[in-house]
Amino acid sequence: MLRQGGTAFILPMMVMMVLCFLAPLGVLAVASITGPDGQVSLANYRQFLDDSFAVGVLWNTIFLGLKVVAAVTLLGVPIALMYWHAGPRWRTLILIATLLPMLTSNVVRTFAWIVILGRNGPISQSMVELGLSPRPFSLLFTETGLIMALTQIELPLLVLPIIAVLATADRRLVDAAEMLGAARWRCFLTVLLPMMTPAIFAGWVLVFASATTSFVTHSVIGGARLIYMPQFVYREVGILFQWPMAAAISFLLLVSTGAVMIALTLLARHRRLAACA
Repeated sequence: MLRQGGTAFILPMMVMMVLCFLAPLGVLAVASITGPDGQVSLANYRQFLDDSFAVGVLWNTIFLGLKVVAAVTLLGVPIALMYWHAGPRWRTLILIATLLPMLTSNVVRTFAWIVILGRNGPISQSMVELGLSPRPFSLLFTETGLIMALTQIELPLLVLPIIAVLATADRRLVDAAEMLGAARWRCFLTVLLPMMTPAIFAGWVLVFASATTSFVTHSVIGGARLIYMPQFVYREVGILFQWPMAAAISFLLLVSTGAVMIALTLLARHRRLAACA
């Protein structure tokens, strides 16, 4: 049996997936189509989609994920290129610096950002000292502050896949391009970027999924001023005790974010990108 397909190794994983993911998802699906009278109904979905505020929260959640993906890309790609050009010692330091935040709890990192983004934090004080702001200010409970916190928290999810690709890349390709007269920017666009692109798309999927569902960071940094789908679900469950409505909102969040993730995955599997992997 092991020689035919390794079913003995796959079976425990499949059982865990059914018990811990598919079964709860099925219960959630049944709850989402349960009406007030206990009959099957799509009233919960209609109620959500008819509410312009609720639909706006859904769009804001998707846009937040895309903004975090863009910010992480602008910061993560240069870090990965630093790793590519660095020597063995600096590569180790860059890798440790990338992994170090992942060794700290997400709750701890989020509360640390309260100090950083606060009125007396280093960002506010630096801007005042440099004369860029006339008075101290706070980035707490703003979308800018939330994007900054999520960018730092999700950064390893993009940097690590790119580093994994660059660690096995053949430097002779870049050397050959330079010998043929290609400038550094052309080497990056024609050699390094095609190799990095599949890893970038994989990182985008991870970053988007994590950023749009990070309840702790949304609640602590965004506060009551910024409402996203995770807080919307919590309100229905913990305050209004509307479990069917919360299940419907959860499914809409799953479908909307899943659609973006599937689009990124399919794009990453395009034959031209797959040929560069």
